[in-house]
Amino acid sequence: MAFMRKYLLPILGLFLAYYFYSAKEEFRPEMLQGKKVIVTGASRGIGEEMAYQLAKMGAHVVLTARSKETLQKVVSHCLELGAASAHYFAGTMEDMAFAEQFIVKAGKLMGGIDMLILNHITSTSLNIFKDDIHHVRRSMEVNFLSYVVMTVAAMPMLKQSNGSLVVVSSTAGKIATPLLASYSASKFALDGFFSSIRTEYSLTNINVSITLCVLGLINTETAMKAISGIIDKDPAPKDECALAIIKGGALRQKEVYYDKSPWIALLLGNPGRQILEFLSVYSYNMDKFVNK
Repeated sequence: MAFMRKYLLPILGLFLAYYFYSAKEEFRPEMLQGKKVIVTGASRGIGEEMAYQLAKMGAHVVLTARSKETLQKVVSHCLELGAASAHYFAGTMEDMAFAEQFIVKAGKLMGGIDMLILNHITSTSLNIFKDDIHHVRRSMEVNFLSYVVMTVAAMPMLKQSNGSLVVVSSTAGKIATPLLASYSASKFALDGFFSSIRTEYSLTNINVSITLCVLGLINTETAMKAISGIIDKDPAPKDECALAIIKGGALRQKEVYYDKSPWIALLLGNPGRQILEFLSVYSYNMDKFVNK
């Protein structure tokens, strides 16, 4: 108890003071000028909007999705908007070999990677879960495992550039979400995995930021079609959402919350979990994190 009063409580107080009162760096579009950025799921929706936002900022972009024809149009528009360069590779993230090779080829094409934005998902619908194990497996492979595969492939280049990894998730990966059990499971997995390796990177002095983007309902065509007649809720605009994701990655934030309602950020973004994670580190033998 004396140790707690003498050391841990003051440290906790400093942590809380830093969390609530530290100055936040202001985002500037120039932060992305000339940067080498990969965006997955970039043929439509939020991914497409992110491609256009990055193009306006003068970034080099390499995009991927399943539709070659749609990607060609997106790349063409990126160049019109001022992208330093724009390329694409079409393929499915159900193929882990493609996921890995895409990163290798994109990195070689650009001469490195400054920011990797993982945004793709497999198709899903709102239904009560019964026995569709195949859909659970596909959701975990595309929405989670392919993210891990691409991260492993990109990490040597991200370490070299002191870059940023941006993982697009959902409120369904933070709270129980009926009718979306498989999707929700894959998003919870993203939080568990990437939050854990973020802590490992911090303890081993790896200067690669990991930003988890927790999104509410966004007015993409796919989302609006999926919830029609099922959920009555106002969506947030996809263009502003795309910009919020890019800002979070550029500012190296741990988490970004974006939703029409301010309650999401207020209730899910509280520091309680971060305090527990901070304190739990003291139960580890730090030798485990040396020279790893």
